[in-house]
Amino acid sequence: MKIRKPTREIYVKVSALLSSAFPKSRYETKLVEELHENDTPIHEWICIHINKVIAYVAFSNAYNGSEVCGLHLAPIAVAPKFQRQGVGSELLRFALRQEAIKESPLFVLGNPKFYKGFGFEHCTIPTCPFDKENRHFLSLRNTTATRFIVGYEPEFGQG
Repeated sequence: MKIRKPTREIYVKVSALLSSAFPKSRYETKLVEELHENDTPIHEWICIHINKVIAYVAFSNAYNGSEVCGLHLAPIAVAPKFQRQGVGSELLRFALRQEAIKESPLFVLGNPKFYKGFGFEHCTIPTCPFDKENRHFLSLRNTTATRFIVGYEPEFGQG
């Protein structure tokens, strides 16, 4: 297994992976395709096994108003036949060690049991616009003491 940054030529494989990993939702695939099409700055990595993209992770800017206040982890995906084998965990651990990620406050909307294993904790502030009670909103290295609704890149379609 190799982990590396995707190239433009690989984007179609990333889309195929996201479609297979999220078969009931087009949201994740559309999100990443739009981030790529708009050249929105993101940090992303893929995991390749025998020339197939089997896992993907991305981080995009998080905002307090117009100021960047950290990064959002979203999405993370693993091909169905490689799920529950530690591939996603290995890719996430790799990403968390990267220079662009390791110092930044991180936010994620997801399964608390999974993300707590990587040091994420429930986040009370800021508030997530997609989870008003922050039940599934977690953070890592979040030192903010100010109440605000965290912003996402426009491709996320927050309302």
